[in-house]
Amino acid sequence: MRIIGLTGGIAAGKSTVSRRWAEHGAVVVDADRLARQAVEPGSPGLARVAERFGPGVIAEDGSLDRPALGAVVFADAAARKDLEAITHPEVWRLAQQAFDAAAAADPDAVVVYDVPLLAEARGSRPIRFDAVVVVDAPAAQRVERLVTHRGMARDEAERRVAAQASDEDRLALADHVVDATGDLDRTVRSADEVWARLLA
Repeated sequence: MRIIGLTGGIAAGKSTVSRRWAEHGAVVVDADRLARQAVEPGSPGLARVAERFGPGVIAEDGSLDRPALGAVVFADAAARKDLEAITHPEVWRLAQQAFDAAAAADPDAVVVYDVPLLAEARGSRPIRFDAVVVVDAPAAQRVERLVTHRGMARDEAERRVAAQASDEDRLALADHVVDATGDLDRTVRSADEVWARLLA
């Protein structure tokens, strides 16, 4: 089994790449999905989030109120670090379970770990990747995508992009780069080229 780390800033096009690679046979493990699992109602992770951030981040049904939490952590770097200290270890544990399951099902599997915050979490990363791929698009372009395609207010989009690692920090991790600066077809072509190099 090989494990490929796939990362990129918000709205870079990472989901497009992971979907494309799934079509090529990759087993995709989605860190965002694991992060939701880590704070499901009744989980120790959610209890720790509520303890740190207060009842205002818990919805009436007992689930995590993501917009409320997002408003706090994207405006406060210390709060964001506190949240990451709660969630990252649990996400890594769930990821390792998924990798083990993939290896048991197919020892030759190519597993793509789709993880937005790879650069931010590098100090707490127990997983050794066979390669790291960065989906790259400039910050200004990603802000435009958030405003145009997700309906986000520009100041919120700028805050979200600025809260993540810099493009330079992310690219410093890359063994390969998918160029997502153009349209969807160009991103898919670049993803296919990188996938071919990964299998070569």
